[in-house]
Amino acid sequence: MPPADNARFLVEASKARSRQARERAEEAIKAAARRNERPTVVGIANAAGVSRSWLYTQTDLITAISQLQQRVPALHRRPRNAASDASLHRRLETALERNRQLRDQVADLTRKLETAHGEIRRLRTLGAAPLKETGAVRGTGG
Repeated sequence: MPPADNARFLVEASKARSRQARERAEEAIKAAARRNERPTVVGIANAAGVSRSWLYTQTDLITAISQLQQRVPALHRRPRNAASDASLHRRLETALERNRQLRDQVADLTRKLETAHGEIRRLRTLGAAPLKETGAVRGTGG
């Protein structure tokens, strides 16, 4: 006896799951519209229990989400932990003071480096004549 052909039942079950997913997504979009919320694909997918990738394959649902997003403007709220203007001003002042300190430090180190190079040049010019007279080789320590 040949094995039973269950393909018809698998196709029907697949179509039923797809239909149910679509109904849940449509309901999630309608619920967002009723609540006057600005929907996102992620939010709708989570509410409907479907994947984002599946939702993106449903172009009419994506269009409905986009239209609803345009009707409900995004809320422009400051994050709860946003720094206050006074705090930002203080941070700016601190950064500017640190920059001034670093500029002064660079200038001081530049002057010291110039002095050191000058001293090296002076010692080389003074030390060059005696080294040549004695026949000693520079940098050998002896």
